[in-house]
Amino acid sequence: MNDFVIELDHVWKEYPIQRDSSGIKEFVLHLHKFLRKGEKESRNFHALKDVTIRIGRGECVGIVGKNGAGKSTLLSLMLGTIFPSKGKVRITDRVTPLLELGAGFHPDLTGRENILLNGVLLGFTKNQILNKMPSIIAFSEMGEFMDVPIRTYSSGMYLRLAFSIALHVDPKILLIDEVLAVGDEGFQIKSKEALLKLIKGRVTTVIVSHNLQAIEEICTRALWLDRGEIVAEGEPQIIVRKYRESFSNG
Repeated sequence: MNDFVIELDHVWKEYPIQRDSSGIKEFVLHLHKFLRKGEKESRNFHALKDVTIRIGRGECVGIVGKNGAGKSTLLSLMLGTIFPSKGKVRITDRVTPLLELGAGFHPDLTGRENILLNGVLLGFTKNQILNKMPSIIAFSEMGEFMDVPIRTYSSGMYLRLAFSIALHVDPKILLIDEVLAVGDEGFQIKSKEALLKLIKGRVTTVIVSHNLQAIEEICTRALWLDRGEIVAEGEPQIIVRKYRESFSNG
């Protein structure tokens, strides 16, 4: 029996785009069209096109592609914050997202209070999070800032706290979007080592990043998305090389 924890079968994601009329001149010149179709014409933008992916338990899959290729849309489908227009998405384990700066944080709460809030949102009890809190705070190296509102945090402090929480809440599926470069060099090394430990411990991980070196070093498989389609997948070093070559080939 296949131990897939993430499956996307022939998934399409479409967004409607409406185009307004250019004004009175176009209205007069093309009155017959407006009477027939109305003042707005609509078409669909395909963020993903017939994407099929199967990710096994313990895999670390990197996703590369240019801006607008559909990478973040793909992660959002895995997280369940959006749904496919066509096709099926099946996720069989708990998802821990690390997708954007401060997602799930309340700016008026302290760092300590936000750890509790995030833990509860991820399905843990208050006591379970309180037991994990010393480790989260120690890893973040932000102990002196734990009791001030996080609206006073820098972007780096936000990310360090978010990354520390994600690493310590027993993730089963970890979704990461462009947050590998967290903090100073020392903290980045520590974060990478902690992430590799999770991956070796069979935590399924999906990483979207423009840091191609990290994709090569961390991931066990890579996917290349272009204009909503998977154009290649396989060994990270091979996929990254093909992706790099696409820039010189135009």
